Amino acid sequence: MLHNRPKAAGPALLYFHDPMCSWCWAFRPVWQSVRTRLPDAVEIEQFLGGLAPDSAVPMPAEMRENIQDIWRTIERSVPGTRFNFDFWTKCVPRRSTYPACRAVIAARRQGAGFEDAMIFAIQQAYYLQARNPSNDSTLIELAEEIGLDRGRFAADLRHPDIHVELLEEIRWTRELGVRSFPTLLLSHDEGYSEMPVDYGDANRILSAIAAHL
Repeated sequence: MLHNRPKAAGPALLYFHDPMCSWCWAFRPVWQSVRTRLPDAVEIEQFLGGLAPDSAVPMPAEMRENIQDIWRTIERSVPGTRFNFDFWTKCVPRRSTYPACRAVIAARRQGAGFEDAMIFAIQQAYYLQARNPSNDSTLIELAEEIGLDRGRFAADLRHPDIHVELLEEIRWTRELGVRSFPTLLLSHDEGYSEMPVDYGDANRILSAIAAHL
């Protein structure tokens, strides 16, 4: 696998995502349920897919409308998923998710438990609090809010090594043929099997995993 994340000795559930992926936000409750109910023998590995590279260009109006339409579609199709549309008037949106992805890696470096805390903080900021996680300043604020060392995080966020690690995760994601997020792959003796992503039923995902073990 990745140079610093060796392949698990036994079965592993691989989760491919982006912290600024709206469908990943919708999937979060089911994903949390799957994680807590997985058999102990199955490890969990999370990989950042990197939806959109760094950009300082404001998002075109058509793209802004398209993404808002996706939010509305998700609200209709995944009960309980909420979005704060004030984001589109209070912020200057950019099609740029790499900063948020680097923030997840920088948080991970201060302790494994901070990875999910940062993912959730980014999602809440973007989808509920009308804050822009494409901005380093927002990400540094979030790091402090979840208890990270602010100075260390700010330095790591801009460090070339963090970007190299992100590009490696993206390369691995594409090498496995993952093209959309969220995606679940089960790693086992025979290779990799794609698991269903069900936004309303963790049992369906767990049953598919059990069938391959």
